[in-house]
Amino acid sequence: MAYFLGIDGGGSKTHCLVGDETSVLASGTGGGSNVVRVGEAKAEKALISAIGQACSAAKIAPRELSRVCIGASGGARPEVADSLRRIISEVITGEILIVGDTVTTLAAAFGRGPGVIVIAGTGSLAYGRNSQGEIARAGGWGHAISDEGSGHWIGRAAIAAALRASDKRHGKDSALLSRIMKVWDVETHGQLVLAANASPAPDFAALLPAVLAAAESGDPEARKVLIQAGTELAALAEIVIRRLFATDQAVPVAMSGGVFRHCPLTCQAFQESLCAACPQATVQAEIVEPVRGALELARKGS
Repeated sequence: MAYFLGIDGGGSKTHCLVGDETSVLASGTGGGSNVVRVGEAKAEKALISAIGQACSAAKIAPRELSRVCIGASGGARPEVADSLRRIISEVITGEILIVGDTVTTLAAAFGRGPGVIVIAGTGSLAYGRNSQGEIARAGGWGHAISDEGSGHWIGRAAIAAALRASDKRHGKDSALLSRIMKVWDVETHGQLVLAANASPAPDFAALLPAVLAAAESGDPEARKVLIQAGTELAALAEIVIRRLFATDQAVPVAMSGGVFRHCPLTCQAFQESLCAACPQATVQAEIVEPVRGALELARKGS
């Protein structure tokens, strides 16, 4: 029997699925394995751990895998693909396919058919394909200049909004600012500012749970940030839709990533903003799991 492995290598989490020709047998998870964001050493640790978990649960050895497909941000870039291939080939002797996470997410959402996906995890982008096979993308140019609506963007925007609100309140902290300072274990605004402006940049995406909790408690700044995230993501989708589809052509749209999975306020704002701008768009309710697309591509070999 042939065994296959699909991997979704995200910036905050790595997810693996082991399957045979028709069934999913087991899964495994690890930390972030985006080589650009976390570095090769941390990516290696996360990937080896996730692969080991999945294979152990499936009761097979990694070297029994016939083919592996990993979808990763930047996977189409030779230097990223080379790093991932070196890591994975340490434990797997079968064929290794490395593609961008857009490819695996699109496969999970629409197979080989047309549609638009919007990914909002640690980073963000929109990517689509029409019935002629033409593709287009928008966003995803990195956290320093892009990644609108992503976990990183939300964390950074939340700090800015909370500090601005504190200024207006003559230094009185909001629930949002208090939660952020607790996560980063700082006691003063000065310490927070130093942490936020440190080099290398801190993990702004790690603040997402604090922003969600503040929004759920009614904090207005947190709610505004999450709503704006949805609007920013809709703007990315709109760019791709207008490049690939006619105004009277129905467009299926799928959401993927932790921001959509955990932020109902962002999902709602995304759907409302996108459908107002592009009435022909239909947003699927289910959040897409890119790892399923990776497993299917591993089975097919392309």
